[in-house]
Amino acid sequence: MKNEKNIPEKLISSNKKAYFDYLLFDKFEAGISLLGTEIKSIRKNGANLKDSYIKITDELEAYLINCHISPYEFGNIFNHEPRRERKLLLNKKEILKILNKIKQEKYTVVPTKMYFSSRWVKLEIALAKGKKLYDKRESLKKKDIERDIKKGVRG
Repeated sequence: MKNEKNIPEKLISSNKKAYFDYLLFDKFEAGISLLGTEIKSIRKNGANLKDSYIKITDELEAYLINCHISPYEFGNIFNHEPRRERKLLLNKKEILKILNKIKQEKYTVVPTKMYFSSRWVKLEIALAKGKKLYDKRESLKKKDIERDIKKGVRG
């Protein structure tokens, strides 16, 4: 994906566990409301999306829960909490669409990746359904086959 100014996106963090544990369907791009020390920390260290999820409140607001952004080392007393709730910036239509899918079809909303889109930090979120154990085994088997094929090609 490229943004409107043809500047390539810079990946900050990817949630590989989400790709393994869930079948992903519709994807949405959301902005994140961050503090200054969080942006500085993301630029320096990155962030960790593992075990994080999205919660939608009754007021039609979406929040990123359990995402770890390390404290900024020069932040002194103005530093942030590493796992605080962060508000996601989505349109009301998008939130309603996600909420309908959650209620009707029992989807879960998980973050898949965090990246810089020009100077803004964006979060890609996806509607997902949990994989069964046999689905996970199948994806591991497929990954092993692809790895063996690449080794064979390299010689």
